[in-house]
Amino acid sequence: MIREQLSELRKKPKVLVENKISFAASDTELSIYDTFEQADKIPLLSDQLLFCGMIAGKKIMHDNSADYQSQFLPHESFIIAPNNQVKIDFPEATNSEPTTCLAIEISTDRIKKVVEQLEKSEPLDKDYGYWGYRPNSIHTHHTSSTQHLLNRIVQVYIENHQDRNYMIDLAITELTIRLLREQTRSFILEHCTKDPETNGLNASVNYIVENLDAQLDVEQLCKLSCMSRTKFFTQFKTHFGCTPAAFQLQLRLKKAAELIKLGKSITAACFESGFSNTSHFSRCFKRFYAECPRSYQSKYCSVQF
Repeated sequence: MIREQLSELRKKPKVLVENKISFAASDTELSIYDTFEQADKIPLLSDQLLFCGMIAGKKIMHDNSADYQSQFLPHESFIIAPNNQVKIDFPEATNSEPTTCLAIEISTDRIKKVVEQLEKSEPLDKDYGYWGYRPNSIHTHHTSSTQHLLNRIVQVYIENHQDRNYMIDLAITELTIRLLREQTRSFILEHCTKDPETNGLNASVNYIVENLDAQLDVEQLCKLSCMSRTKFFTQFKTHFGCTPAAFQLQLRLKKAAELIKLGKSITAACFESGFSNTSHFSRCFKRFYAECPRSYQSKYCSVQF
C-alpha cells in the first residue's frame, strides 16, 4: 500500500526536472528525485552531507571543485560534501523512462557523534590519524550489502511505523559507519602503498596488494607485521573492518571490475585478478557488486565479448 501511494505521487510530478518527494526524520531527510526530460548542468547543493544512490537511468555528475566528471548509474553511490555544489546532466531522461535517484541528507552533527563512538570503541593507530569524514566527493559502486541497506532505509522512511524514528536512526547510523569505514580504509590503503615501511600493518597490507594472485599466507603477514596472530587479526579488523582474506577478495574483485571497464574479457579479468575458477569468480562478483560480471560489462564497457 505504501509503495503504491509513493508510486502514485511520482506519477503526478509538479516539475519535469528533479521532481522531489521528501520524507523527514529528526536530523536526516530522504528525497526521491525523478527527471522526465533531458537537461544539462542542473545544480545540486546542500549544507549537509548528501548520500545519493541511483535507482534508474543515467546522470553525468560534474564536480568543479575536484575537476571531476563521470557518469552515475544504478547500484552506485555519489557522496557530496557539505556546501559543495555539483552540476548534473540528464542525457537519457524521458517521460516514459525517467531518471530516478534517492538522496539522504545527513547532518554534520550526526556524523560527529558516530565519529566519536568509533574513536572511543576502535581507535586507529597514530600513524593513520583518527576517524573522521574527509570533505570530498566520493563516487563508488555499491556492494550488495549497501544496496540492501538502502532498500531498507527507503522502506522505514515511508512507513508510518510506531518505531519509525528509532529504526531510521539505526539505519542512518549504519550507513554513516559504512561511509566512514570506506573513506578511512581508502586513506589507510593509500598510506600503506606509499609508505610500506612505516609500521608492521603497512608492510603486511602492502604485501597483500603486491601479491594479489598468491594464496594468502597468514604466517608471512604476521611476521611482516611483527605481531602475534591474535593481535594481527585484531588490528587488521579494527582498521579495515574485515579479515585479511575478505580484504584480499575485495581487492581482487575491484581489480577485476577495473579490468572489465578497460575492455578485458570476463575470463581474462577473472584470472588476471587472482581467481582460478570462473564460476567462483562470478558468484563472488555478484555477491559483492549486486550484479553479474556480464551485466557490469554491458554497463561500463563498449567492447563486448
